Amino acid sequence: MDVNEILEALTSYDRRFPREVLQAAIARQEEITPYLLSILEEAAADIDRLVADRAYMAHIYAFYLLAQFREERAYPLLVDLFSIPGEAVMDVTGDFVTEALGRVLASVSGGDLGPMKSLVENESANEYVRAAALTGMLCLFVEGETSREEIVAYFRSLFQGGLERTYSFIWDALVGASVDIYPEELMPEIQQAFAEGFVNTTYVDLPWTEKVLLEGKQITLAQLRESRHHQFIDDTIREMEWWACFDTPAPSKPEKKVGRNDPCPCGSGRKYKHCCLKKR
Repeated sequence: MDVNEILEALTSYDRRFPREVLQAAIARQEEITPYLLSILEEAAADIDRLVADRAYMAHIYAFYLLAQFREERAYPLLVDLFSIPGEAVMDVTGDFVTEALGRVLASVSGGDLGPMKSLVENESANEYVRAAALTGMLCLFVEGETSREEIVAYFRSLFQGGLERTYSFIWDALVGASVDIYPEELMPEIQQAFAEGFVNTTYVDLPWTEKVLLEGKQITLAQLRESRHHQFIDDTIREMEWWACFDTPAPSKPEKKVGRNDPCPCGSGRKYKHCCLKKR
């Protein structure tokens, strides 16, 4: 299968998972990478075309493949695409933003926090995109490419004026990310954010934050490091083959019933009611 055949096969969604096509793309990494980068450039330049063509899927495959390839040239292209204001980027990527954008950004970042910071601080960007950039920063910590101290210092700057002083989901995400990386040094800022009404307590509440504080740094950081939601993308096929949109998802074990106050099965370390329950 040559590159043109691979790209044609990845262009449109037809309910079948293209395992062999993705295997061929991975085998031809060097040859196919420039084409994948062009897909991102074209998506940012004409996002309305993607909104109109609901079967188009090449950009989704490009996200994961370039992340697996650790292709740093994809980083500014992703930032350009996801800086587009409004709901368009959500419309053309589905659950990707909340499920994997942070991991993809981290995977192609080369350890550079700067472009992710630009997304976090971009008030016109979609709020879930901004939140995903915070997740990307935690991924870099988990993967050993930045320090906890650097992230905590940046989070403090957001609390102390780096974010708009009005509620949006980015405040929820900031508090959640601060708790994930252990909130000890940031507790005064977190408490102030709750006091000023910047945090939606159905997403994260102060008692839970204080509970994590009591559990200790070692346990909290161990939970963060074990979470698959904070690790680089290293296998496109494994990431995508189970998606419900494909007719032949990978076999999975029956889902065990989880109580609202039980630890979330995704491994985030949060209670189920504060994590994946809200996505159901």
